[in-house]
Amino acid sequence: MGAVLRRAGHHVVPVASAGEALVELDNRLRGGDLPDLALFDVRLPDMSGFELCRRVKSRPTLAGLPVVHFSAAAVESGDRCRGLNAGGDAYLSMPAEPEEIQAVVRAAVRGARRHTGDATLVHRLTLLSEATAAVQAARRPRELADAAAQGATRLTGGPAVSFVIGPDGELYRSRSLLSTPDATAHAAVARLVTRLADGRTGAHTAVVPAPLWPPGFFRAGATDGARLVLAQARPGGTPVCVATPARRDPGPDPADEALLTRLAQATALAAEPLLMYQVERHVALTLQHSFLPRPETLRMPGLELAVRYVPASSQAEIGGDFYAALRTRAGILTAVGDVAGHSLDAATVMVEIRHALRAYCLEDSDPRTLAARLDRMLQHHHPDITATVCLVLLAPDTGHAKVANAGHIAPLVVRGRGGAEYVDADGPLLGLGLRRPPPTELFLGPADRLLMVTDGLIETRGTDLSVSLDRLRTAAAEAPPGVHALCDSLLSRFGDDREDDIAMLALRRAA
Repeated sequence: MGAVLRRAGHHVVPVASAGEALVELDNRLRGGDLPDLALFDVRLPDMSGFELCRRVKSRPTLAGLPVVHFSAAAVESGDRCRGLNAGGDAYLSMPAEPEEIQAVVRAAVRGARRHTGDATLVHRLTLLSEATAAVQAARRPRELADAAAQGATRLTGGPAVSFVIGPDGELYRSRSLLSTPDATAHAAVARLVTRLADGRTGAHTAVVPAPLWPPGFFRAGATDGARLVLAQARPGGTPVCVATPARRDPGPDPADEALLTRLAQATALAAEPLLMYQVERHVALTLQHSFLPRPETLRMPGLELAVRYVPASSQAEIGGDFYAALRTRAGILTAVGDVAGHSLDAATVMVEIRHALRAYCLEDSDPRTLAARLDRMLQHHHPDITATVCLVLLAPDTGHAKVANAGHIAPLVVRGRGGAEYVDADGPLLGLGLRRPPPTELFLGPADRLLMVTDGLIETRGTDLSVSLDRLRTAAAEAPPGVHALCDSLLSRFGDDREDDIAMLALRRAA
């Protein structure tokens, strides 16, 4: 049999026993040089060929090795069935014609390679599916570029970089670079990608030779050219590029190119709504900030005042959170509130409440009276909308304060001597027309700080609000001195990746 296979051009390695076969396979496995096929005599001196086949096939690293049993004695149909049941791929009854031996060997090798190719294809399609899911989950252009580059690296097993060109020509590139090309290189790539994608939709490839491709994108100091897969979802849309090093010999793997093309197309489709969302969010935030008073306009005599506004991390619409600080004849009136919903309607009502508050407090700055008048205004002009607001009227010279609360989180007093406590003040939402309780009165010492927040700072899905309020109270008591330090400390602890807008106002009587 060995002579027949050698004459057919095969390299044959003979071994005398099952033990020697296992040692030989182990050595070749460590060297990365497994044979294409194993032929096992059914009657080996130390164990049967069937048992040897079972042992080989039970090891994951050898399970794909095709096995052909042969025998000149065990030639009955039951013997052939035992060989196939043990995991063998074929069975030869000896003696056999040379042509039959060669045909059986070729068929077993061909079947094993086809199986290996199918497994490889399934694995690569799984990687493509995972990369596409990561691309679709990206929330920012930089995250999108990162997901595309990481997916390309897993698909090809080599370095990759990706680029997304924004509507104003800004370049978002993946961060998985071994070196950091300078701004000139980034600008050159942005121009190149834009020019190659201009006027084209779908996906296409281009090879950029080394002299035209800036060095350092794939390896530090490397001057390789690049093979680009460019995609654009629509004419004039967002150009996307997935780049890998240009390969000369051997050339590019067609399967790699096909998978990278699919990945680039998925990235281009994800880029369109993502960048549109970025533009809408920028417009919404600009409009939102224009509705709120600028911090420098809130300087009040006798008070140290700090305000913060942080939009929801996942919202492109305008919110209804607001803060205000107004001078009145009776002292300084501060307010923090929230109109229900995220929409232009909510923001419009928020502006109306702020302007109404400014007008009403000129006649009567009592917090309870103001809450009642705002309630009537909301019922009359916006009967389907509700809002929360907390109002505090403070005399800076004496520290005397009156608090009226309409369904909002109560103010938190952080005492200068240590500790923090919520003001015992509550009342119904604005817009319901319900009777309002008298205002709560308290005294703020010179070192005490008063904190007013919207629920976006602490409200977390699945966590009881009382637990979140207690965490806020503890964190405020441990915050460093000063009203600005208090706001910044709480934002750093609670303000990341929030689902709702955050408005904060903190004050302290000036020394």
